[in-house]
Amino acid sequence: MAAPATETTETSLPRMDLLRFATAGSVDDGKSTLIGRLLLDSKAIFEDQLEAVERTSVDKGYDYTDLALLTDGLRSEREQGITIDVAYRYFATPRRKFIIADTPGHVQYTRNMVTGASTADLGLVLVDARTGLTEQSRRHAVILSLLRVPHLVLAVNKMDLVDYDQSVYEKIRDEFDTFAAKLTIPDLTIIPISALQGDNVVERSAHMPWYQGTSLLHHLENVHVSSDRDLVDTRFPVQYVVRPKSDEFHDYRGYAGQVAGGVLKPGDRVQVLPSGFTSTIQAIDLFDQSVAEAFPPMSVTVRLADDLDVSRGDMICRPQNAPTATQDIDAMICWMTNEPLRPRQKLAIKHTTRNARALVKDIQYRLDINTLHRDQETGELGLNEIGRVKLRTTAPLFVDPYEKNRTTGSFILIDEATGITVGAGMING
Repeated sequence: MAAPATETTETSLPRMDLLRFATAGSVDDGKSTLIGRLLLDSKAIFEDQLEAVERTSVDKGYDYTDLALLTDGLRSEREQGITIDVAYRYFATPRRKFIIADTPGHVQYTRNMVTGASTADLGLVLVDARTGLTEQSRRHAVILSLLRVPHLVLAVNKMDLVDYDQSVYEKIRDEFDTFAAKLTIPDLTIIPISALQGDNVVERSAHMPWYQGTSLLHHLENVHVSSDRDLVDTRFPVQYVVRPKSDEFHDYRGYAGQVAGGVLKPGDRVQVLPSGFTSTIQAIDLFDQSVAEAFPPMSVTVRLADDLDVSRGDMICRPQNAPTATQDIDAMICWMTNEPLRPRQKLAIKHTTRNARALVKDIQYRLDINTLHRDQETGELGLNEIGRVKLRTTAPLFVDPYEKNRTTGSFILIDEATGITVGAGMING
């Protein structure tokens, strides 16, 4: 018996068919222009959209089509020529589907950059070939490393403005290689491009015969991300209990959610936390059909062989391989609001599908993400600052280290009075 349709949190595309990537870098490095070029050259925009951008470019007095207007949607962004909020764009090629998060470059919008990159498979950091690495370029590379984004591309942009000079590219490449050695970056690729002219964006450039690598789009289409998720440790946070109570599904009871880790199959022995009761998976339903297995990031409904007390916020896992159940959380937190984070502060915490309240026990240090210096004398975290914090929660959370599982290893903090998200956390191992 297949499940009735249920609301899910994300499309259930196989991981190899979808790539999420986030752009980052300093102001005016050309992030929005690059995305516009990708959309244009991959034929992912409508003719009327392009005509509107061309008209706006003429009205502004430009002698070229400003492709950044395709992503900078806010009026203040268009007026200033900068990115403020995270702009999401979607496009596809015959090989892969893409979700792009165009994140801002300004220091004061670091929280927006963290939001856009937190779910990315790949981080794309741009630098201006004329200026080389800047403080903000390094800052964003550090944040991508902290967020454990598994793949990073450094795009050396505006090569046309340095006459496609190979020595300029190699100097930036070597400098970034030295800097990246201090970070956790499992996969690094460096590509010289011109977003405005289209060099090495979709097609290989004839202006840079000394570059032997692939174009940016070819790399994005072929980067291997299917094994980046944890396929060993089974994690299934229950989002919703499905009980149709209709004549057709009179006795149906299923547990809907998104697979956060491992592979689920009918017949598998599983345990439900926090109760500790065990059962066997009877079937796995996807929309109106049953499937032989479920893996991240599929959204499915799991049916168990036994009638157990399972509700939203519970975790289905393996009996011999369970996450850590704890009320003491040690995490790196990015603070996202003007009112500082201080010890003894009380907040709501949301971890996977589980909610609780949290008390800030201690702020151990604030991280200077430009120098990686740890300021242990700090007593608070201000807007856009990142630091190591210890929390105590009112109910146990079922957690893994963030470096092991980015879903069960992360959480958000919420101001109980306003309901606004004020912090994002990454649980330490």
